[in-house]
Amino acid sequence: MIPEISLLVTLVMLVDIVPVPALPAKRGRPKVYSERLFLKALVIMIVRHLHSVHSLLTVLEQPTPEMRRLRELLVEEGRYPSRRTWERRLKAMPQTLPAQIGCLGRYLVGLIAPWNDCGRAAAIDSTVLRACGGVWHKKDRETGRVPHTTIDTEAGWTKSSWRGWVYGWKLHIVCAASATWIPLAARFTAANAADNEEAPALIGELPWELRFLLGDRAYLDHVLEELCEQRGVVLVTTHNTKGHPYPHTDPGVEVRRMLHKIRSLTIENFNEQFKGIFDGHGQVPTRGLNATSRFALGAILVYQLVLLHRFQTGEPMRIGLKARIKAA
Repeated sequence: MIPEISLLVTLVMLVDIVPVPALPAKRGRPKVYSERLFLKALVIMIVRHLHSVHSLLTVLEQPTPEMRRLRELLVEEGRYPSRRTWERRLKAMPQTLPAQIGCLGRYLVGLIAPWNDCGRAAAIDSTVLRACGGVWHKKDRETGRVPHTTIDTEAGWTKSSWRGWVYGWKLHIVCAASATWIPLAARFTAANAADNEEAPALIGELPWELRFLLGDRAYLDHVLEELCEQRGVVLVTTHNTKGHPYPHTDPGVEVRRMLHKIRSLTIENFNEQFKGIFDGHGQVPTRGLNATSRFALGAILVYQLVLLHRFQTGEPMRIGLKARIKAA
């Protein structure tokens, strides 16, 4: 009997066929192993909830058919990375993941064609993730005092309209506003980072086919408007209520109201689905900006790969994703 290939092995194999961004050349000794190899390792870490190199290597050493197959996929030219190489390259991954997510997002748009039956729009927003451990209160932060060892001092504070004050992180996302929620760009910061200041890097990764970018009032920024105009994109944001009392009666108000509803349905539902799949409603499982960035951006990458797999197999693009990934 031929054993069935697991979803995890399938996702790792997909890494070999997706495009990767061209990284700027660096001085020094050439890298022995490709970036794809460590993307494969990251997929394993996210799907199996492994948040350290030690956990990854320990699980890969298990004598099961699945782990044996995965070890084979992590060999290049007959060589397998040393523990030190794993640690060094995986630590550096958050620097390249935004470009990889943008590259794969553009590839998925070309493949899935999500805007064939709707307007070419995308929604931009950030979602808050709670930091692991305790919180660092303002009075202690100002004096540099860390009252408890569980506090992640690299996180920051933000005020959410839904959850109040939250100590943690922000995942900045652009998602295709269509029947298929395709993540097009992502960045990760401490929670106190301003949404409009992170937006230019996100806009730079978007597909050129895009025509409307839908955001809330945090993106009401002249710099962002000019940047979008240069790409042929119309930035549609919620009006600041100051100087624009309700009800709005200016031209185009009904069109904006419809676009704001599309933005809300797209990005809020995507964020909830994403957090449900990757256990993002509680505290994150990692500490520090680097490790938490690798976890959050790696989860976006896995979500993209699952969409690619579902497109290839003809399965529904939104239904049953959570159960399927958790069963991998």
